Amino acid sequence: MTRAVVEGLGTCVPPRVVTNEELAARLDTSDEWVRTRTGIAQRHVADPGTATADLAVEAGARALKSAGGGDVDAVIVATTTPDRVCPSTAPEVAARLGLPQVAAFDVAGACAGFVYGLATGSGLLAVGAASRVLLIGAETMTRMIDPDDRTTAVLFGDGAGAVVLRPASADDEPGSVGPFDLGSDGDLAELLVVPAGGSRRPADAASYAAGDHYLRMDGREVYRQAVRRMVDSSRAVLDRAGLAVTDVDRLVGHQANARILDAVADRLGVPAERRVVNVARYGNTSAASIPLALADLDLEPGQRVLLTAFGAGLTWGSTILTWPDLSAA
Repeated sequence: MTRAVVEGLGTCVPPRVVTNEELAARLDTSDEWVRTRTGIAQRHVADPGTATADLAVEAGARALKSAGGGDVDAVIVATTTPDRVCPSTAPEVAARLGLPQVAAFDVAGACAGFVYGLATGSGLLAVGAASRVLLIGAETMTRMIDPDDRTTAVLFGDGAGAVVLRPASADDEPGSVGPFDLGSDGDLAELLVVPAGGSRRPADAASYAAGDHYLRMDGREVYRQAVRRMVDSSRAVLDRAGLAVTDVDRLVGHQANARILDAVADRLGVPAERRVVNVARYGNTSAASIPLALADLDLEPGQRVLLTAFGAGLTWGSTILTWPDLSAA
């Protein structure tokens, strides 16, 4: 099956930076406590007038510019924090980018959303439903977090990252994506959940008073599940690709927590110099974290990057990205 190729990359983060010290001034925490347990030093936070679509539009525009401009046939927005419950965010993003009437939809894979989106975009290209796809991971996670809960308030940040995908030609290797490994376990959905606001429990005055419109997390069990699932998924996708860990030039995991990233890398046998960790600057940006990390890479075209992610659902996924030549645009 024809694989997708990444031909453009763009990111956007809000200008406001919130440090650990700023959070410590109002929460029972400290910079040392946060850094030691998460590796996070700061995070970008959207101002009240900025929504997920705003970040997505900017990241998408930059990705299109990186790809040399032109139109796309589909826009996919991977997000857990859409502008509205209905409609999805992608059609508005497409219209604001000057892409009216193209296929546009959201993918709700939580922190694994960008990998799910890569697989979805690759599928659209493979079946001929699109000749070019814009995939955007965009989140305003700080809107979902109880600002007074130190267990979650220190973890999350806002941001967006996007890629432009096209079908690979016969001689393409740089930029190619795949194979994929995707999975889920809905029996453990309660480990990471926003209890109210959906059809099972619509938001009302009682749910808001109880804070049930905020994200709840069992941190200890999430850590255990994240490490296990990302390791197993990474091994599965390496097997499908016929690669060994030593064939991988960089490991880019979902940037949730430095301890999780190190545990995954240790179990896979990826040395420190091949690990990509930028969670200190951005915090956990959910579906935006992998493209934000990709933007920090400086690799030669053709080098291999293992992408792996884990999120609420539970969901997880991995793929191999052969680093693209982004200098041609």
